[in-house]
Amino acid sequence: MLQVGLTGGIGAGKSTVARRLAELGATVVDSDRIAREVVEPGTDGLKEIVAAFGPEVLAEDGSLNRPALAAKVFGDDESRAKLNSIVHPRVRDRAVELTSKVPADGIVVQDIPLLVENGMAPAFHLVVVVDADVELRVRRLTSSRGMDEKDVRARIAAQASEEQRREAADVWLDNGGSQADVRAAVDELWRHRLLPFERHVREATFPQRGGPKIVDYDPAWPRDARRLIARLTLAAGDKALRVDHIGSTSVPGLAAKDVIDLQMAVRSLDDADKLADALGGAGFPVLPNITRDSPRATDPDPEHWRKRMHYSADPGRWANLHIRVHGSPGWRYALLFPAWLRADDAARAEYDALKRELSPRFTDIGSYADAKDPWFEQADPRAEAWAAKVGWQPPS
Repeated sequence: MLQVGLTGGIGAGKSTVARRLAELGATVVDSDRIAREVVEPGTDGLKEIVAAFGPEVLAEDGSLNRPALAAKVFGDDESRAKLNSIVHPRVRDRAVELTSKVPADGIVVQDIPLLVENGMAPAFHLVVVVDADVELRVRRLTSSRGMDEKDVRARIAAQASEEQRREAADVWLDNGGSQADVRAAVDELWRHRLLPFERHVREATFPQRGGPKIVDYDPAWPRDARRLIARLTLAAGDKALRVDHIGSTSVPGLAAKDVIDLQMAVRSLDDADKLADALGGAGFPVLPNITRDSPRATDPDPEHWRKRMHYSADPGRWANLHIRVHGSPGWRYALLFPAWLRADDAARAEYDALKRELSPRFTDIGSYADAKDPWFEQADPRAEAWAAKVGWQPPS
């Protein structure tokens, strides 16, 4: 099944998005609701909270007095950590129980207010962040919930910043307009990204990407790469020695196809093969017909350039994962070439011009790549000379 994390700051309108996704067919797991369930009267969760914070956190009817508990933990990192250690494992276990009942072709949306704060983004195929201007959120909360403005601003300040949420967001939904606007955005997301993404993950396929369209450098590419690296690292466990952002999108200022190329270093190709199911489940199915790179002059033996190739199943983010043995010529070259381009302004400008010249001539990526080979043949010795001159070494 496809696992989607849904989050957003207090007052951003996340519940509006969750309701619409449920109407469209998603199974929504509401962490706030579960958090209330696991501390209801008679639960072990409530007993543990009382033991940790005292009987004054109980209301007269024996239920949790949430304002009293909030007064104890708000602004106190140690107390908040203690509360989280009681509640979060129970919420997690209940969420796992609920999602285990979803069919294999389902889409699960986990509504988690503190997803970013708790570093949970890598566990999802996709993270959706709902946002609205701070002043609008303050007005919503003071008018609709009757909250004190000072309290609202303190709560907003205590949550993740916009930049932290953008770092985690695969999808950024602006909920600063009308409900009709945000519902339309959710419908678009459902039809054109979530439904096809789920199908590609289930069928171990990937979207067709089209021809080699070159675009200007996008400063968001490194952030996209970091999100994908975190997911892949979690999925691969200790079989991944490291995952790096490689290729043209890793070179600031260089025009490129809007494709995130990543390299995973492994101890052996046997380890790479053992990762196929885990990576496929994480949204990167294997491409079985690509098993090696084209050898370079530094090492012409084709056997030394073997690899495994996975493509992203996400129709909204084209990404390639190259799995190579740590220390192999292909692994080293994939790190050397962008390092050289980042350091050499003239070489970067030269390659940029070549890509812009060639891409309009081709409708398929393979022919476009072949057309660049003559340039690479003369560029490779220059990259090697640079590496020798500056003492460049690939990261360990």
